[in-house]
Amino acid sequence: MMIQCKNVQKYHGAELVLSDICFEISLGEKAALIGRNGSGKTTLLRLLKGEDGDKPDQGTIAIQKGAKIGLLAQIPEASPAESVYDVLLRPFAAPLEWQKRMRGLEALMSDPDQTGDAKAMAGWLEEYGKLQEQFERADGYEIESSITKVTNGLDIPAQQLSQPFASLSGGEKTKIGLAALLLEKPDILLLDEPTNHLDMAAVEWLEQFLADYKGTVLTISHDRYFLDRLVTKVIEIEDGEAFIYHTNYSGYQKEKEERLLLQFAQYQEQQKKIKKMQESIKQLIQWGNEANPPNPSFHRRAASMQKALDRMVKLKRPVLERKKMDLQLQQDDRSGKQVLVLDDVGKAFGDHFLFRGINALLRYGETVMMLGANGCGKSTLLQMILGSEEVTEGNLALGSRVVTGYLAQQEHPEHAQQTVLQFYREQAGIEEGEARSKLARFLFYGADVFKNISSLSGGEWTRLRFAVLMELKPNLLILDEPTNHLDIDSREVLEEALEEFPGTILAVSHDRYFINRLASQIWSLEEGELRVIPGGLEEYHARPVPIKQPETPKAALTSTAAVSFDPAVKRPKSTSKTASVAWESEIQNAEQQLLDIEKRMMDPTIACDANKLAELHEDSERLKAKIQQLYEDWMSAAE
Repeated sequence: MMIQCKNVQKYHGAELVLSDICFEISLGEKAALIGRNGSGKTTLLRLLKGEDGDKPDQGTIAIQKGAKIGLLAQIPEASPAESVYDVLLRPFAAPLEWQKRMRGLEALMSDPDQTGDAKAMAGWLEEYGKLQEQFERADGYEIESSITKVTNGLDIPAQQLSQPFASLSGGEKTKIGLAALLLEKPDILLLDEPTNHLDMAAVEWLEQFLADYKGTVLTISHDRYFLDRLVTKVIEIEDGEAFIYHTNYSGYQKEKEERLLLQFAQYQEQQKKIKKMQESIKQLIQWGNEANPPNPSFHRRAASMQKALDRMVKLKRPVLERKKMDLQLQQDDRSGKQVLVLDDVGKAFGDHFLFRGINALLRYGETVMMLGANGCGKSTLLQMILGSEEVTEGNLALGSRVVTGYLAQQEHPEHAQQTVLQFYREQAGIEEGEARSKLARFLFYGADVFKNISSLSGGEWTRLRFAVLMELKPNLLILDEPTNHLDIDSREVLEEALEEFPGTILAVSHDRYFINRLASQIWSLEEGELRVIPGGLEEYHARPVPIKQPETPKAALTSTAAVSFDPAVKRPKSTSKTASVAWESEIQNAEQQLLDIEKRMMDPTIACDANKLAELHEDSERLKAKIQQLYEDWMSAAE
C-alpha cells in the first residue's frame, strides 16, 4: 500500500475542511481526486506531501516507507541567474555530481605524475567503478534524451531552454515545473490540474506518459477525457468525506447516481420507520395517561422504544441536486447571416509572420472551436477580431448587427481592490439589490459579494465574468479557454448554456469533452495556416491533411453562402485588372450556380426524391471541381 488515509480531519482556522477522509492507493495505481472547487482537494494533496510540515488535525496518513513523493501544486522557485534548462536539470543533481567526480578521477588517473602511486590508483579505480555503477543505475547517460523527450512531449520550445526561468509567464513556469517533476520520477506523483496550460497534443502525450508510468499517480483534474483515459479509481471529496469508486470518470458518474438513489431510498425508508416509532411512543404515553388507574407499563414500553430510537444511527439525507451557477445566455438582437469574414488575413510581428493567407467564414448560429499549439497565434487572432490587434495584411470584417462578448483566458482587473459587487455593478450597470440577487445565481452569497477581486480564485473570477456576459446579451461569444479553472459541475452548466445560446460562438479550448459536445466546426491553426474541418474531434483527428475551407471573398458579407476551396490556392497578384475581372466573374457565376443547387437540395420535396437528390449532388460536385480548376487556371495565368 503506497498511501493510506484513516479518519483524516483538517481545519482552516475555525472551518472544518476535511472531516472524515479514508482511502487507500496501491502501488502503480492511477487515481483521481475530484470534487467541487473549495472542497479541500488541494489541502489533501499538501497533507499527503507534508508541505511545510502540514499535518492532519486528527486521523493518520501513512506513506510507504522510503517512497519518494513529488507534488505539482506551485511554481518552482529559481534565482534570476537560473535558466529553464537549469531548472530541468535539478532532478539529476545527484548523478551530475557523480559525473563531475568521475571527470575529476579521470583527470587524476591520466596524470603522469600520479601513475606511480599504485595504492592511490587502486582507490581511485574502486571509487570510479562504484560511481559509474550508481550513474548507470540512475540513467545518468540518458539525462539529455530524457529532457528532450519530456520537453518535446509538453511542447516546450527548444529556444526557451536558454531563457531565464524568472522571465517566463506563470503558465510557462507551471509547465516547466511539471516537466521537472516528470523527470524526477518519484514513486508517488501528486498532480494538481496538470493539463492546465497544455495544448491538446501535450495533454494526449501526458496521458500516455502517465499511463505507462510505473509509479503511483494521484491527480486533481477537471478534464473529463483525461480522467476517463487514465484513472482506474475516483476519490470524490464531498462535504469533507471521501467516497471511493473503482472505475474511471464515466463509470463514476453512473455509480454515483446509483449510490445516491439507493441512499435516498434507504433514507426515506428510515424516516418512515422513525415516524412510525415516534407515533407509537406518543400513543403509548397517551394510553398510559388515560388508563384508570394509570398504567405504568405503557410508559415503560414508551421509554424503551425511545431509547431504541435514540440509539439508531440516523442516515444523512443525500443531496441529489447541489447548487450550481445559473447561466442562461441570451442575445438582445440577432446578427446578420455572415458574422465574421477572414479574407487572406495575415499577422506579422516585425518581419516574422505568425500566420498569413487565412480565409474563413463564420455564419450565424455556428459554434467554432479554434485549435492549435501554444504560441501558434490563436489568442492573437481573437484580439484581431476584437480590434485590439491590427491586421497586417488581408481583410477582416464583422457582419451587420454583431455584438461581441469576450471572455479572456487571463485577464487581471485594473482595480484589484474592487469588490465583487462593485465590479459587477460597474460592468453590468444595475442597482445593488438586483446585482446581489443576480450574483447569487453565480454562487456569490452573502459576504461573498464583498470579497476583493484580487482574492478570488480562478473559478470564482471566471464565474463573475460569465455573470457580466449574461447581462450584456451579445450575439457573438468569443471565449478564450472558458473552462479553465471551472470545476466539472460548472463546466457542465456552461456547456448546457452554450448549447441553448441562439447566437454564434468562437472559442479557443483544449478541453476535448467541451469541444466534442459543442463544436459544429473546427478551425485548426497550424504552421501559419488555418484549416477548416466540419464536425468535432473525431473528424479533426481523422483528417490531418489540408482541408478545404469556405471561400471568403471581400464581398462575402453580402452573399448568403460560401464555397469550399483548397487553402493552398491564393488570389493571384499579378494579373491585369481586366483579366482579374473576367476570372472573378466566371468564378462568381459558378459559385452562384452551386448556391442555387444547394438551396434546391434543401427543398423538402426534393429531399424525399432520391434520384433527383443524387442528380443534384453530382451537379454540386462537378461545380465544386470546376471552381477549384478555375482558381488553379487563374493562378497559372498569373505566373
